[in-house]
Amino acid sequence: MYNIMMKIFDTLNRKNFELYAAHNYNNPECIDIDEFKEDLARFKYVKRLLRRYELTEELQERLVLNHLIVLYNVFGIEAANKMIWYKIEPEHWTYIKPFLLFLNYLPIDEKIEIPLDPCIVDILRKI
Repeated sequence: MYNIMMKIFDTLNRKNFELYAAHNYNNPECIDIDEFKEDLARFKYVKRLLRRYELTEELQERLVLNHLIVLYNVFGIEAANKMIWYKIEPEHWTYIKPFLLFLNYLPIDEKIEIPLDPCIVDILRKI
């Protein structure tokens, strides 16, 4: 049974994303589906913040960090990594990667081909 579930989730897509999220969701204080949906919405908020940074060069780094910390707390590092790389568009990977490295959520040998946005790196170094 475990192997069948893992085969379903080898590649995330819009059909299996929520099921994968539910399978990996660990929030003991969650009392209803609405809380789960609120946590899932954090991916959308992070995307929006990265898009805003791309367009205006204004970064709300602490808000991005807060959303990421919650996501990684409720889904776990391995699942949240898989979900973040699926949800964030490839053109924004250079923006998200410094945050994941800063929070120590990204293994050092993973996604090495993706460059780091130097402005985000400088901002995070000052925290």
